[in-house]
Amino acid sequence: MEIERWERSEEISEAEKKVIQETWSRVYANCEDVGVSVLIRFFVNFPSAKQYFSQFKHMDDTLEMERSLQLRKHAQRVMGAINTVVENLNDPEKVSSVLALVGKAHALKHKVEPVYFKKLTGVLLEVISEAYGNDFTPEAHGAWTKMRTLIYTHVTAAYKEVGWAP
Repeated sequence: MEIERWERSEEISEAEKKVIQETWSRVYANCEDVGVSVLIRFFVNFPSAKQYFSQFKHMDDTLEMERSLQLRKHAQRVMGAINTVVENLNDPEKVSSVLALVGKAHALKHKVEPVYFKKLTGVLLEVISEAYGNDFTPEAHGAWTKMRTLIYTHVTAAYKEVGWAP
């Protein structure tokens, strides 16, 4: 199977790390709202992803999702994990270990198909680029595309490491 171009991990330059950290600092200042927006759009665009969440898998109304404490808590965990990766972009071992934990938990405990990480990171980029359009220059978009790839490749590597099979 041929790997899509964006799935091949490209080195994130020092300038790109700085751009990621600068844009993220603005995003993370509103982490709860952004996280909830990301998850709601993710579940609206990919309703099959809700099957992994017993607490809100039957919710179709976006206002109901927005009010869900469980969804808010999960949004905080997602944003917190991304924040840890962003804060540690200069520490590849820390990035790898954080994303390995995420990948292993989702593979072994939650049995989530790894393709959902590709979809979720795509939605994250959409929401950030819309909400922070002035900060989301073509340079920032390129850096965040590499960040998306970094997340996806590390998480899927953890799936392979545990011998995950659907």
